[in-house]
Amino acid sequence: MAGNDAITVYVDGAAKGNPGPAGIGVRLELEGVVLCEQSEYIGNATNNVAEYKALIYALEIARRYRITRVIALSDSELMVRQLNGEYKVKNEKLLPLYRSARDLAGNFEEFRIRHVSRAENKHADRLANQGIKIGMKRKS
Repeated sequence: MAGNDAITVYVDGAAKGNPGPAGIGVRLELEGVVLCEQSEYIGNATNNVAEYKALIYALEIARRYRITRVIALSDSELMVRQLNGEYKVKNEKLLPLYRSARDLAGNFEEFRIRHVSRAENKHADRLANQGIKIGMKRKS
């Protein structure tokens, strides 16, 4: 894959109970073509922790693809505004995740993150909820 191509990364995290059983969903697209979809169960977490973990997971995948330009889309206004420097990270549990996401983002020639509606992020939302279901099946 050409290193100069920009990928669009859709990320979402979900938690049932907040905190509770949590999952992440990640979808990477290049010019409308799906490169990868992933669902993962991440154990008990808050929704905000799950959102950050989804982004971190997606950025790690993008690095493996040797992508240099990433446009990340998320329906987490908090995470997007924190990463864009509009909000400070006040929650101590989010700080290491914020730093990790910021550090990973710094590995790309270009990284942008933008807030989108839940409807625009439906694939990642579906994958995040699928991640929770995976974890619930393991427990039963």
